[in-house]
Amino acid sequence: MERVVDKEFLEYLVKSIVDHPDDVKVDRKIDERGVLLTLHVNAQDMGQVVGRKGATAQSIRSLLRIVGIKHNARINLKIEEPEGSTRAPRSEDAGY
Repeated sequence: MERVVDKEFLEYLVKSIVDHPDDVKVDRKIDERGVLLTLHVNAQDMGQVVGRKGATAQSIRSLLRIVGIKHNARINLKIEEPEGSTRAPRSEDAGY
């Protein structure tokens, strides 16, 4: 059976930064546009995975892009927002 390096890498990376590593789950799908990795984490860990202004999520995507280049694949990351997430709804007039 072929090792799924991109999925294993993402699981290792995310489990290293969250408080609930047992809740980390990665689904992998291959289609005509490349590999889609869908990340599921505990609701309390969303802030750690996304980071301030999305910086951590962007860094994870950059690292996955490098793994994909090494293995001749285009890798996309989708972070699923869990039920019970405490993220505030986006507001256009927040003034950020």
